[in-house]
Amino acid sequence: MKTKPLIIALATVIGLGAASAQADYRPGFPDKARVISSTPVYDRINEPRQQCWTETVGYEEQVYRNRNDNGGAIIGAIAGGLLGSTVGRGSGRVAAAAVGAATGAVIGDRIDSDGHYYRSSRPRQVERCRVSDNYREVVAGYDVIYSYRGQEYAARLPYDPGRWVDVNVDVSVTDRQTPYSRDPYYDDWRN
Repeated sequence: MKTKPLIIALATVIGLGAASAQADYRPGFPDKARVISSTPVYDRINEPRQQCWTETVGYEEQVYRNRNDNGGAIIGAIAGGLLGSTVGRGSGRVAAAAVGAATGAVIGDRIDSDGHYYRSSRPRQVERCRVSDNYREVVAGYDVIYSYRGQEYAARLPYDPGRWVDVNVDVSVTDRQTPYSRDPYYDDWRN
């Protein structure tokens, strides 16, 4: 009972071996043919490159208020506090004085600066990049014209064959047969 699977496996291996041997079989025989010309064929390949550089594009500006002293804010706070203390009674008078002092400080500070602003600027650096095409040509193969027994043939090969190229010659009987006639160059096989 164990021999049946062994026989099946052995038959499968033999069958696969015969099929692969038949696939490698090339009819005909090898020979050499003279190369008439071999012309390289080029492919154009693009390998883009990125180029980056830094450039100054403008100025970054900042605006500052000229602050020499706080005299305007102090005078404004005192004036606002005095004015606020004249309004209201009791604890309302204290609250009104505080609000008047704060308001007076803001107004006094603005009057003191009197619109004196100055600007600070500095150059700003920005990195710029650009992708540019970079084409180059590479040899993709060779168009070869070769001569074998007085006939010219053409093929594209991945390499330059040199002066001679290996060919595989296949001889077969044609479908169009003529009745037998005596050929002086061959012996008559019927005699």
